[in-house]
Amino acid sequence: MENEFKNRSSTTILINEFKNSIYGFKIAFKNEKRIRHEIYLAIALIPLGLLIGETFNQKFLLISSVLITLIIEPLKPLIQSVVDSINFENIYLARHLKNVGNIAVFIAIINLFLTWLLILFL
Repeated sequence: MENEFKNRSSTTILINEFKNSIYGFKIAFKNEKRIRHEIYLAIALIPLGLLIGETFNQKFLLISSVLITLIIEPLKPLIQSVVDSINFENIYLARHLKNVGNIAVFIAIINLFLTWLLILFL
């Protein structure tokens, strides 16, 4: 039995990964209200960050704080759906895993607010 990925070129693999990423993005946008809200917020904040930031470093920090939030947010429903699909005998562990997802999103949002506040007011 031959591996189907063995004969594929790097370009083909990258194109397929890009298509899968776009598909996943569409599904997440359609099904997750929080992700839609954060995308709308990013659409507003990224251009604003380019205008507000005076130096390259400030612009980078403003934009990257938004992007980090966009990276973390889709992981939370993923963790929650995996936890819900597995039957745990220890309900404390399931609750703990869900809380880890909530904490990650919370820290990303705090990072976003602190970055923007510090750059805007200091």
